Formats: sequence, structure tokens, C-alpha cells
Amino acid sequence: MSGTVTAVCRDGEHRFSKQAVPAITLLAGLGVEGDAHAGVTVKHRSRVAADPTQPNLRQVHLIHEELFAELAAAGFTVRPGEMGENVTTVGIHLLALPTGTLLRVGADAVIEVTGLRNPCAQIDAFQPGLLKQVVRRDGDRVVRKAGIMGVVRTGGRVAPGDRITVDLPPPPHSPLERV
Repeated sequence: MSGTVTAVCRDGEHRFSKQAVPAITLLAGLGVEGDAHAGVTVKHRSRVAADPTQPNLRQVHLIHEELFAELAAAGFTVRPGEMGENVTTVGIHLLALPTGTLLRVGADAVIEVTGLRNPCAQIDAFQPGLLKQVVRRDGDRVVRKAGIMGVVRTGGRVAPGDRITVDLPPPPHSPLERV
């Protein structure tokens, strides 16, 4: 299984959207160099308020570009970085990956998938009604479609056009949960 990076984004401030840039540098154990969410411990404001010593399982946020087409069909216009992701991909069903999957990106970088992004109400401040498009109920199950989170195992430069290869962990596979 493989895919491609279509955009990379970062922002040194805690804002909802991130700016697209020509390339990002992933730092092992930290995240995206120059991004507000980089660090060994949590950086998301609500998580810091709860317990600032928690490990940062949300160093890198990835979204599949295919989601943008689905949102467009529902009347929303979303471009790379606008939902706060660092890496936009195409060709990989990110939401179906199990916990512990390794994503080898470009020449050197390796991201370990830790779980699903759990978007907050800020997403409706960006575009009213968008939260219902990316988080919904399917019977008793909550379906989250706003991307996945990971930690950087091996650093490296990542840019649009870079190939992504998927290494699944040994079975049994654990489905992604929110992190």
C-alpha cells in the first residue's frame, strides 16, 4: 500500500488552520519543526490544561485529500492545511490503518500512527456545519473522519510529491481510537 504527499503545512502559533509551505522537517520524538504542536509532551491547549505531562501522541496530523472532495459534495470548500493538518495525502485510506502502522515518507521520515483526530467545536467556527460532516454517529459507533495523528519515529524532510509507503504492524491489528 502506498500513496503520495500532496501538501505540507505548519504554524508556529496555536491557530485552527496552518499555512502550506514548500517542505517541512520532521524531528524524531518531537513533531514538525516550527509547529506549535511539536514537543515530547502535549501541546493542545485543552490537554495541557488537563495534564501538561501527558505524552504527545499528536505530533503530526495527517488528512487524506479524498476527504476534501467528499466535503465539496456536501457544499464545503476545504484546502490543505485549513483543517490544521501538517500532511495532506492521496491514495492511502488513512482512517482504516491500525494503531502502530508506520508511514515511511520521502527519503527518511517515519511516522507511527497513534490514533484518530477528535475535532472540536473550532471546526464549526471555521465553517458552520463542518463538524457534523467529519464526526457523526453510525448506530452506537462514532465515526471520525478528520484525519489521523502520529508521532515521529525517524526525522526527515517531507515535501509535496514525496511517496508514502505503509508498513502494517504484526496482527492482531488494533483499530484507531481517538487521541
